[in-house]
Amino acid sequence: MQSAPIYIALGANLPLGACSPRETLTRARLALAEAGLVVVAASSDWHSPAWPDPSDPPYVNAAVEVESDRSAREILDTLHAIEAEFGRARGERNAPRPLDLDLIDWCGAEINDADGLVVPHPRATGRAFVLLPLAEIAPHWSDPASKRSIRDLIAALPQADRTATYKLQEAGKLSPDSLAFAGRGD
Repeated sequence: MQSAPIYIALGANLPLGACSPRETLTRARLALAEAGLVVVAASSDWHSPAWPDPSDPPYVNAAVEVESDRSAREILDTLHAIEAEFGRARGERNAPRPLDLDLIDWCGAEINDADGLVVPHPRATGRAFVLLPLAEIAPHWSDPASKRSIRDLIAALPQADRTATYKLQEAGKLSPDSLAFAGRGD
């Protein structure tokens, strides 16, 4: 197994058969483990508005840390295979989907290969729906490309993005600003 963490972002905003997007994420975490990616930490589920068209169904997002001895390319291929199993058809960028799996960070490496593999994920640092769940499981993470801490990256997000992305819970909505780093000893 790799000694450095591997982080994956999960998202869904379309039902998968009778499964809600939130249920789909639960199934996706199991599918990762069944595919040999050992899930060692998982965030809560988070709500975020659809982007770029907020009239599309809202997303449920999460982040996981996995362990694997696979290369970044092998992991990305595994993620794409799981997405296909869950009915994802690649087409229009940012279109609604039953499952989206993104390789956010592979062992702190910077990769940009000819086959389109880019790690860290090039747009992750500007997305509340990635950073807020990731902060839950990796409060000391820094972007391998910019070297900026997750705390700084979250602070740089527009307030509207931080407010619109919130942790799902049984009793209702929590403010992401009040919980983004709560209870982590920071």
